Amino acid sequence: MNRYSYLCISFFLFFTILQAQKDSLKIRKAYTTLPIPNNESIIIDGLLLDKAWENVVWDGNFTVFEPDNGSKPSQSTKFKITYDSKFLYIAIRCFDSVPLKIEKRLSRRDSFAGDWIEVNIDSYNDKRTGFSFNVSAAGVKGDEFISQNGDSWDSSWNPIWYTASNIDNEGWSAEMKIPLSQLKFGSANEQIWGLQVHRRYFRGEERSIWQPISLEAPGWVSEFGILNGLKNIEPQKQLEIQPFLVNQYDKYPAQDGNPFRDGKDYKLNAGLDAKIGLTNDLTLDLTVNPDFGQVDADPGAIALDGFQIFFEERRPFFIENKNIFDYEFADGNDNVFYSRRIGRSPQGFTTATINEFEEFPTNSTILGAAKFSGKTKNGWSLGLLESVTGKMFADVEDVSGNRRSELVEPLTNYIVGRVQKDFNERNSFIGGIFTATNRNIPDNLDFLRSGAYTGGLDFKHNWKNRNYYVEGNVVGSHVTGSEEAIAHTQTSITHLFQRVDADHVSVDSDRTSLTGTGGKLEIGKAGGGNWRYDGGFIWRSPELELNDIGFLRQADEIKQTASISRLFIKPTNFYRRANLGFSQYTTFDFEGNYNRIQYEVEGFINYKNNWWTEVGAAHKPRIFSNTVLRGGPRWRWSEENFGFLFFGSDNRKKLSFTLGYVNSQAAEKNFSLERYVLRLNYQPFDAFNLSISSEYEENPNKTQYVTEKDVNGVPRYITGNIDQKTFSTSIRFNYSLNPNLSIQYYGEPFISRGIYSDFNFVNNPIAENLSERVTLFSANQITSSSTSDSYLIDENIDGITDYEIVNPDFSFVQFRSNLVLRWEYIPGSEVFLVWSQGVVGSANPYETLGSNLDSQILGQKKDNTFLIKATYRFVL
Repeated sequence: MNRYSYLCISFFLFFTILQAQKDSLKIRKAYTTLPIPNNESIIIDGLLLDKAWENVVWDGNFTVFEPDNGSKPSQSTKFKITYDSKFLYIAIRCFDSVPLKIEKRLSRRDSFAGDWIEVNIDSYNDKRTGFSFNVSAAGVKGDEFISQNGDSWDSSWNPIWYTASNIDNEGWSAEMKIPLSQLKFGSANEQIWGLQVHRRYFRGEERSIWQPISLEAPGWVSEFGILNGLKNIEPQKQLEIQPFLVNQYDKYPAQDGNPFRDGKDYKLNAGLDAKIGLTNDLTLDLTVNPDFGQVDADPGAIALDGFQIFFEERRPFFIENKNIFDYEFADGNDNVFYSRRIGRSPQGFTTATINEFEEFPTNSTILGAAKFSGKTKNGWSLGLLESVTGKMFADVEDVSGNRRSELVEPLTNYIVGRVQKDFNERNSFIGGIFTATNRNIPDNLDFLRSGAYTGGLDFKHNWKNRNYYVEGNVVGSHVTGSEEAIAHTQTSITHLFQRVDADHVSVDSDRTSLTGTGGKLEIGKAGGGNWRYDGGFIWRSPELELNDIGFLRQADEIKQTASISRLFIKPTNFYRRANLGFSQYTTFDFEGNYNRIQYEVEGFINYKNNWWTEVGAAHKPRIFSNTVLRGGPRWRWSEENFGFLFFGSDNRKKLSFTLGYVNSQAAEKNFSLERYVLRLNYQPFDAFNLSISSEYEENPNKTQYVTEKDVNGVPRYITGNIDQKTFSTSIRFNYSLNPNLSIQYYGEPFISRGIYSDFNFVNNPIAENLSERVTLFSANQITSSSTSDSYLIDENIDGITDYEIVNPDFSFVQFRSNLVLRWEYIPGSEVFLVWSQGVVGSANPYETLGSNLDSQILGQKKDNTFLIKATYRFVL
């Protein structure tokens, strides 16, 4: 790391400590509840007429959170809370001066549309996590698990609870009945919980809250008020069992002679999910033969840089309580635990010849998984996950009907353990993580690692009312396997030990293990006043490997980061809020090569009419890469400038939009990027919502890597001028018949095509001028072969072909869609009717994107899947 980097980090450290004085006291509001008398009860109908409500008092006096923080709300709100031995009851009255204009949008669960009220409960009282219960004026419920002091809201958490709302001449009212089994708390004579009540007044786009929180605050949960009076309630152990049954029919275009593609398949599947409360704090989740047929398909994507593509987790079992297992140790998507590895596509291959047919499994079967997780009253966050995926076989059949099965994925066991401990009045924590992946490797899959183990320690300390923080972590990895597996790891794009100009790494074909480290250290200011800043560094050693159960894009990097931003949080006649920020980073490899520096400025403004603009620009005067030539020498890109501009309308309106433009230009026209973005959201009536998001991108590059060839024992790196164009559109609509019955649709066509020209070879990869970096093949050196769809290279023009380049032109086409009818017929139990369509293939790269869209997606016969999935949740 250079002297400049150390000076940046030292400056932030000194400036932060200089400003950090003793914590100041905060004024906490408190609500004291009382139990329901034994002879009384509450019916959840939203009317607030039950006599039991008379036993507790109303509380109100809300203040505005946004836009004019701290002012008096335009509409008043009040609430009261009571309880019995099994449930917490909450009544809320939202006054509205024009009840006819209350926005009562019907939607599916967790959509948070229209006017709503939300109750946040920190029953752990750890000032970092909480449970959120939300109901709209239309009676639509929402629920989220809050973590990271409000930085993360997980809507996949779906507890069983009861709610109803009602509109009258005073405004609207709501009731909530929350089972204590859905909350987590320890044993105590009197519970002390964190509490916040939050209202959205839709017409005025005004957020008001019971416990005042400044927009300068460093977080959300840490600022809650207090709920007192919960006496002699017993922690409730949770026991829920949810079996499911899936009936699936697949129909697709038949292929002549292919026994595996006869046009239709049918299967019946069953499984089980269970949630067992070992204590009120800790829960055991189990799944046997899980099915995720109702989950949206992944969006289309293509990567020409050779790196793996990160996809978000969508499967419910792995999403729930994911905050406990999360260990983002560096930046980007790098994480010690990436649950998409469990059930991944098989990594092996068959010995099928060109005259044979094969049926290859799409995903590995998860035989079973168990997840133990929770948080104790003493501040321990605990998580333990184990999953087993079965052996996966591909079937191969020849033209004579002889069939065989070949193993393409071994039996694999995954373990993840996570622990964190709060201390220092919940202002600090220290934690650790451990993961293990073990495979039963047969000879034909010897290129896979047999074992992978990681361990890590992390910490965070907040002070001065959590306005200042220092955080960090360290990760260690150890992978084992055959000599072939470890050699494959060393030469993968994540590591590239074969780089010809690297002195600090080299491929050792005799090794059977690798051990690496990574981590980060950061210090900054997260709250208080109008300024925010941070600085730190990140490292990933060359041998760090996480991709068996984690996600690591690239090893061998040291990165220094710094940023500062100014918040404008007091509304004016021009804007509601705004911010302006500047950031900078540099990167090095472990040999000391100074690879990159970037400066970026960006700003955001939310106008008085609730329209908004986001703008930014960056300058990269130095860009070197160790990966562009896939094991070749270090490569230099021409310096780059990029900018972006997005603006959008008020999203409360029936029709709202976002327009965006991104432009990147490198010197000497080395490469460029132009991206156009259009997003539309249309709500013609309360029960229906339609959204469309389209992107079109042009990404030409004069030096796109093509291949490596051997010329008299010397590697020759070939690049070309690519003209790449990509188009994608995602379409979603939701029609809600009532809060528990809805129809959703998701569809996305994706097309990307690339045409190569002006092939060249690398001459001096780190030259400043592009003309010195590569040398174009002359017309006499390169010819196109009409018989083999390739290019023939005769470098010395002696009439003899020196090597051949396969034509790299491509056109990738994908379409995925889901139409789902979802009915929650009783709380926690659902029926799904699903129709999925899909097609994946290639098109003519010399046709326009529009032509390929018409012929390969609109005009192509698609694979169709029809399924019925039914679940029933037994609460015992």
